[in-house]
Amino acid sequence: MQNNLEAKDENSNQLKRGLKARHLNMIALGGAIGTGIFLALGDTIKQAGPGGAIVAYACIGIMVYFLMTSLGEMATYMPDSGSFSIYAIKFVDPALGFALGWNYWYNWAITVAAEMVAGGVIMRFWFPNVPPVIWSATFLVLIVGLNLLSARAYGESEFWFAGIKVFTVIVFLIIGVALIFGIFNGSPIGFKNFTVGEAPFVGGAKSIFLVFLIAGFSFQGTELVGIAAGESENPEKTIPKAINTIFWRIIIFYIGTIIVVGAIIPYTKAGVKISPFTMIFQRAGIAGAASLMNAVILTSVLSCGNSGMYASTRMLYSMAKDGDAPKIFGKVNSRGVPVNSVIATTIIASLCFLTGLYAQSSVYVWLVAASGLSGFIAWLGIATCHYRFRRACIVQKKDLSKLKYRAKFFPVGPIIAFTLCAVVVLGQGITYFQESHIDWGGVISSYIGLPIFLGLLIIYKIKHSTKLVKLEDVDLTGFNKF
Repeated sequence: MQNNLEAKDENSNQLKRGLKARHLNMIALGGAIGTGIFLALGDTIKQAGPGGAIVAYACIGIMVYFLMTSLGEMATYMPDSGSFSIYAIKFVDPALGFALGWNYWYNWAITVAAEMVAGGVIMRFWFPNVPPVIWSATFLVLIVGLNLLSARAYGESEFWFAGIKVFTVIVFLIIGVALIFGIFNGSPIGFKNFTVGEAPFVGGAKSIFLVFLIAGFSFQGTELVGIAAGESENPEKTIPKAINTIFWRIIIFYIGTIIVVGAIIPYTKAGVKISPFTMIFQRAGIAGAASLMNAVILTSVLSCGNSGMYASTRMLYSMAKDGDAPKIFGKVNSRGVPVNSVIATTIIASLCFLTGLYAQSSVYVWLVAASGLSGFIAWLGIATCHYRFRRACIVQKKDLSKLKYRAKFFPVGPIIAFTLCAVVVLGQGITYFQESHIDWGGVISSYIGLPIFLGLLIIYKIKHSTKLVKLEDVDLTGFNKF
């Protein structure tokens, strides 16, 4: 394993560093802005009220902040397309790195398929007589094409995909504030809807907890900046910048959106049937608001699929370089693109996509369910890796001031992040445990990703007899470059 890692270090220039700072900023920000804010936010406000939603999303935001600063410290110290999979191999246990890598790969491969199915459904809004599969296949070809061009092509396309989402949220917040204070028509709405019925806290602590579980999915994708670090220009400067700005932007966007939606739309009228963005744009008199938001949501779907293809292929490439996947996937072309990894991921995504032609098919439902917890498992891995990395630095008496980026609040940060993330993972199936009966189908679908991950870890550990890397043996030779 160590020889494989050294060989990988020697050939690290095979992936070309084509991602610029603006690409990284948008990749990190765009990864957290999707259907979670455009659609699901209405349902969370209805379930817990505006106050409850603010508390839940603020807690998740704090967790994400600690995770991203942890990832930022490690990604700046050792930028690699394998990210937390490589960190787990070096700082924790090779078995954990193997399991994290494959877990993350299949998560995004399945997500690509799910997003393509969603894209086809969205297009029915404008073209009800065209089979959705036509659009889904078209979008898949587009995404694969962008990822085959170069890392910069991916970064540039994601910059514009994410830019549309960010611009939409900014316009929404401006219009929302104008409606609240009556700038448009002189009739201020104010914040009276915050106290309608049971608001601002609906359903008490239980509802906040349930929204807390849901909110975590809205932030999935922020860790993409760690994967992209391996192909970024001057990562020691661009990674810290992306990490430092992403938290505050996400908090402003999410908390700001909740405040605007909660003020303008009573929680009793919120939901997922109509996007709260559509409702408020219509209220502001914007023509074609429904069509506009449908286009934005489509952009969000394409953005997620585009990032999913990039993340999964880079993870597969990295695993191949480490000997944890067939060597053929560790080759790149003259543009620095791991073509074989792209092709393999596309084949798997296409097979998953074929099962999703009928979105209610049992195979498709189980595939999506299997990937449900994968992002949170990756987050648990990030927190664990950073804790071990920093502990190894202390044991080996490394000068932490030499780190180009240093996460704050250690060890509290990663411990809080790990704990909150574990709560999200363990609490996923709580709604299926009723006093009168247990919905075992729902329970299994909620937790199926966990035994898959543990199975990968245990099988590798038994086969290779791996052990926890001793803190004094953790490879910290990277400090020599500072």
